[in-house]
Amino acid sequence: MTIKSTYSLDVGTVRTLEGLARRWNVSKSEALRRAIRNEAERQPSRTDARLRALRELQESVAARDVDLDVWERQAGEIRSASFRRLSDEPR
Repeated sequence: MTIKSTYSLDVGTVRTLEGLARRWNVSKSEALRRAIRNEAERQPSRTDARLRALRELQESVAARDVDLDVWERQAGEIRSASFRRLSDEPR
């Protein structure tokens, strides 16, 4: 299934598209589809970037031999103390 669309392209882009279509021996529409698909495959998705960041964080924590139970307890204590200070402030 195809959807007909209209786009405005500058002269240089049209010439490049025509060149790709000739080189690949396909229509300009097919050349445009291929170019879009190729670029989409090259670009990491946001999910990929987020998962990569999580893996890097996990590797960093493991490399520094962080005791996560101690870290969790300390973080909880800091949050609790901050919450108590905020609650005690006059409004």
